[in-house]
Amino acid sequence: MGNEEADKKFTWVIKNFSSLESKPIDSDEFVVGDCKWCLVAFPKGYKNANYLSLFLMVATLKTLPCGCGWRRHIRFRLTVVNQVSDNLSRRAEKEEWLDEYRTICGYQKMLLLSELNDKEGGFLVNNEVKIVAEVDVLQVIGKLDVSEDSQEVAQPLKRIKLNDGGVSVNESIDVNGFQVLPSQAESVKRIFERHPDMALEFRVMNQHMRTLCINLLLNIIETLCQPLKDISIHELGQAEKALRYLKDSDFKVDWLEHKLEEVKEKKMEEQIGKTRMQELEEDLKVFKQNCSDIEAQLEKEKQKCSDIEALLEKEKTKVLAAARAPPLTLDDVVC
Repeated sequence: MGNEEADKKFTWVIKNFSSLESKPIDSDEFVVGDCKWCLVAFPKGYKNANYLSLFLMVATLKTLPCGCGWRRHIRFRLTVVNQVSDNLSRRAEKEEWLDEYRTICGYQKMLLLSELNDKEGGFLVNNEVKIVAEVDVLQVIGKLDVSEDSQEVAQPLKRIKLNDGGVSVNESIDVNGFQVLPSQAESVKRIFERHPDMALEFRVMNQHMRTLCINLLLNIIETLCQPLKDISIHELGQAEKALRYLKDSDFKVDWLEHKLEEVKEKKMEEQIGKTRMQELEEDLKVFKQNCSDIEAQLEKEKQKCSDIEALLEKEKTKVLAAARAPPLTLDDVVC
């Protein structure tokens, strides 16, 4: 049992913490539940300079297939270790679902930097900060990063040799400062040709985060390029969330927002049209039933007419017979 718990725990020691700049840093990759993870820290805070920001991220977001519906249900705890007294360590725990639209989760306000940098506080010792991540993978839908038979499961994975951009030279291509797969390169080039200022204000240097954002952009476009009948309202909702994330990350994607709105309007028209068709079909069904009932009633009335006509003919026969009868004689009367 102890080994199982140890396999779910990863310790990251950040050295020379005081000299780190504001850009995010990430840990080595580690494996829990046959899935690869890494930690991302913002030493000066993410959009809040007063706190250490700390996140858990899917480490293989570049290689996991897009649009296949992969999901991971996890429970995790992040701890900034107090190296003087464990009772003073700062812990935060939550349960989340991660997918291709949400590959990172954690805390923007993990620990006040004033507490972290306090020389007597116990969090910063020998200019080192110790982070512990405990991850429990509850459910995986879709592709695993490590097969059950792989020897990699037993060993924490180390980062492969990277180029200056922070990604494997053999697996990616640089397009406008973003590392993308060869299959994505032409599409990304065309996007930047049409919208050269799209990422001018995007300042994040962490390559994982940059790749996440460009993949989100491509996923949104892929969704919008599907036949309207194949796009679900849920997919458009997810695309809207992804677009909001890109805008919050300072991407200029107004052009994409307009297209998304157009597709949403068309989808709503389609949905309203389908609903109206269903209502008309129900109305037609009721009308046809009413017609059928009227026709059945008409047949009954026709039968009644026929019966009355038959009775009338009988009465006519009787009247004619009576009219043709010979008059009574005196003997008939006085008999």
